[in-house]
Amino acid sequence: MARKKKVKETDPTKQGRMRQLVETYKMSREGDKVIGWWMLGTFVVFAALGFCLFYFVFPGDGVISLVLSIIGALLIGLLAMMVVFSRRAQRAAFNRLEGQLGAGARALTLLRRGWKTDEMVGFTKQQDMVHRVVGPPGIVLVGEGNPHRLRQLMTSERKKHERVAHETPIHEVVVGNDEGQVPLPKLVKHIQKLGRKVKPAELTDILNRLKALDAQRPKLPMPRGPVPTSTKGMRGQMRQNMRGR
Repeated sequence: MARKKKVKETDPTKQGRMRQLVETYKMSREGDKVIGWWMLGTFVVFAALGFCLFYFVFPGDGVISLVLSIIGALLIGLLAMMVVFSRRAQRAAFNRLEGQLGAGARALTLLRRGWKTDEMVGFTKQQDMVHRVVGPPGIVLVGEGNPHRLRQLMTSERKKHERVAHETPIHEVVVGNDEGQVPLPKLVKHIQKLGRKVKPAELTDILNRLKALDAQRPKLPMPRGPVPTSTKGMRGQMRQNMRGR
């Protein structure tokens, strides 16, 4: 009986850690040609600093001191290199997402535990859209598209949400690079800095109130693409599609 050919795993969530790192590096290098040099330079500089720290600052002499200094230098160098890798990989992904339909929704997937994101709770035929994030600041309406059309759409969505959750703070954010807008790479941090105005125990009640509002909405599929959340690779189905672009 002929052996079955092993199928290559393409889902980043099911790949090994090392495989995820390699795939993330390959994808990032397409938009950031010097990422390898940045990683190498960071490793060399911080490894040298780590060696000096362990060898000259901490007491000891002989072979043991030298071995510990080398190990410490490697660990510090690798740690610094991975931090640079993670940040530049994320920046490269945002550059690829810039200007694409639904880029704001994909960036919102970087929000971790304690946040609930709903894509395209409001939209127009011209592909303007409003996403909703529920978290410590309350309700955050995130719009992307034409600023003039978004103004009316955001106002409409705000009124709808005020009717079902009138005591909850509602924030409005428009993704873009113009004055008064929030650039895509800074979207997540901007939302996280809106403060803590809702207690965790109140979030469940807010989400339950919004279910009635959402039940009246048509659901449209969102286009997908990748956003590296860390050195672990990509998140969900959106990571896979970008590789072919």
